[in-house]
Amino acid sequence: MRVLVVGSGGREHALVWKLAGEAGVDEVLAAPGSAAIADMAECVPVAADDIEGLAGLASERGIDLTVVGPEAPLAAGIGDLFAERGLDLFGPSREGARLEASKAFTKSVLTEAGVPTAAYGETAEATEAKDMVRRFGCPVVVKADGLAAGKGVIICTDEAEAGRAIDGMLVDGSFGQAGSRVLVEEFLEGEEASFMAVTDGRSVLPLASSQDHKPVFDGDRGPNTGGMGAYSPAPVLTEEMSASIVGRIIEPTVATLAGRGIDFRGVLYAGLMMTADGPKVLEYNVRFGDPECQPIMARLRSSLLDIMQATVAGELAGVRPEWDDRDAVCVVMSSGGYPGDYQKGKTIEGIERAAALADVTVFHAGTARDDNGRWVTAGGRVLGVTALGQGVGEAATAAYAGVDSISWEDAHWRRDIAHRAIARARG
Repeated sequence: MRVLVVGSGGREHALVWKLAGEAGVDEVLAAPGSAAIADMAECVPVAADDIEGLAGLASERGIDLTVVGPEAPLAAGIGDLFAERGLDLFGPSREGARLEASKAFTKSVLTEAGVPTAAYGETAEATEAKDMVRRFGCPVVVKADGLAAGKGVIICTDEAEAGRAIDGMLVDGSFGQAGSRVLVEEFLEGEEASFMAVTDGRSVLPLASSQDHKPVFDGDRGPNTGGMGAYSPAPVLTEEMSASIVGRIIEPTVATLAGRGIDFRGVLYAGLMMTADGPKVLEYNVRFGDPECQPIMARLRSSLLDIMQATVAGELAGVRPEWDDRDAVCVVMSSGGYPGDYQKGKTIEGIERAAALADVTVFHAGTARDDNGRWVTAGGRVLGVTALGQGVGEAATAAYAGVDSISWEDAHWRRDIAHRAIARARG
């Protein structure tokens, strides 16, 4: 079995790490991959958004299954192109990927499916958007409709801040085409959680629960990022709550997509707000979360390949994965200044030392090798230090021991990843 993983970040490193060690996987290729992924897979210089090049690569190399990490190629229609050429791919079609590529489309699906979500309005006019802000009252949420690398959601505490966010998107074009339409939503109070499931278009298989931390600073302060850390399981998602989410949110969404003629096969990832009235959908993603993928892969004991093949074949019913009963915590180490401007090329020390610690795995999100073979920073999010432990506190302690073994100039990380789960565990 030859598997191609599309992408180059921490999520893709985790997917390659998991797949490369599984029985039945003879060879793993990555496009474009990274210097770290190259330690486990053959990296081929085809960009993740070059869907024609990826299809050609899959045909030429006899790839049995392609796994797409990032959202951009899915939104560009890689699923449709591969289907046309008889190539198996784990991921939805372009229409299915609109659940992530267009927040307005998602809202229409949620409304049709009767799935709980925030009240909202959508528009391409700044004046109309500001009128919506006044109707909803503050705090309020302003969202770019399209893909914005996890940064197109702005929580505004007053009308002036909301006005700046709206003008930034609709007048100044701060998010390009992604912000050419905006959604203005009521602000939901509660605890956020990530609920990922796999579906073959009919059956739904929930994955281990997880929770991430978007704000850049401790105490959930500062601007949102692509994710500063994650942990699994998430105590807020009890077995009873998870079953309710599947029945009230995930299955109605899949059924509504099917009713629209969309055969969705892949990951359906609901970003939820656990409100006093129950869980409500903030957004959908159509691929594994990053960094949530890292602790989930660390806990998955059964075959990821088997799950993916069953999904593609429409045979997911009856699949029951096995999970490590330990908790997993992933702490993201980022470049100073992220998610704003940051410098690349900083020499990293201590990765091997951290990886040698018991139950610690270092996933590379944005690194490269310099001319002397040393690891250097090459992105905003640089490393995802992930550890297993008996209980979330032990897992966090192990992850931070790994973090403390690593250093580079201006490195930044949060010191409170998994704080909610740790507080719950302490009672």
